[in-house]
Amino acid sequence: MSRSGRVTLSDVAKASGVSRATVSFVLNDDPRQTISVATRERVMAAAHDLGYVPHGIARALREGSSRIVVLNVDWGMEGNFSRSYVRGLDEELAEHDHVLLVRHGHAAPEATQKILDAIVPRAVLRLGEVYMQGHGPIEEDWESGFAANAALQIGYLAERGHTRIAMALPDHDFPLTEARLGFAQEAARRLGLPPLERFVVPRPREAGEAAVEGFLAAHPDVTAVAAFDDDIALRTLTALHDLGRRVPEEVAVIGFDETEHGSLSTPALTTVHIDAEVLGRLAARAALGIDPEALAPVPGRIVVRASA
Repeated sequence: MSRSGRVTLSDVAKASGVSRATVSFVLNDDPRQTISVATRERVMAAAHDLGYVPHGIARALREGSSRIVVLNVDWGMEGNFSRSYVRGLDEELAEHDHVLLVRHGHAAPEATQKILDAIVPRAVLRLGEVYMQGHGPIEEDWESGFAANAALQIGYLAERGHTRIAMALPDHDFPLTEARLGFAQEAARRLGLPPLERFVVPRPREAGEAAVEGFLAAHPDVTAVAAFDDDIALRTLTALHDLGRRVPEEVAVIGFDETEHGSLSTPALTTVHIDAEVLGRLAARAALGIDPEALAPVPGRIVVRASA
């Protein structure tokens, strides 16, 4: 072993009785070299026994980039959607001998450049970037994308006779707040509904109660609330409970991006479940230049419970 304690190509070469170059050819599966099956097996066995791990920086220099894909997830983007997206992205990359590095927080250009300089990643992705840049949805998004999931939430309320719907929003900016609100408003327009009212449900509990009370007093015709996410929906349910308002008889509430907490509330929270694992796999294949083949996004679905 080398002085650093890391097993090197020379160690594998010595253990297998071949040259260092032969070990390199075998481990990198160089198609230009003709090496016998017996020699390949001997080298691979020696590498396995010694616990040889390829040197990532050296390979990055040789290939022009490392086998690392970086995903930036902004604050406020954590949820069931992002977790399933990361799972799909990670598993697909692993199947193609790549590693995923997830960074949480604001993806500032200077921070991204440090990553580029340090590890020379194969690709740098940012969750939801296309919507953060202000791009509206293409028509396919209304079939199985982000817009379709927003429309699913509004459509569920409309199917149950609600025509005056409000959108409950967080008390601080999230990266996709404007996109979510825009898609919901467009969904309402397509359904022939009036524009959605909007209000903020802040923390703590007393502030949320005051906000909901004030909003309903100013908008007595509103019969349903579509929340930005399950967290905001649960704040709204709590406020309605504290105000003595019956759910869903007086005001229906529906969440978005299902969390496990919604099933524990009283009444249990109706919400939208989004499975983004396939989207993560599609992103991985796009980053690696691999044909997506038959992969297709999975449509969202309503989790029917008592609140709506």
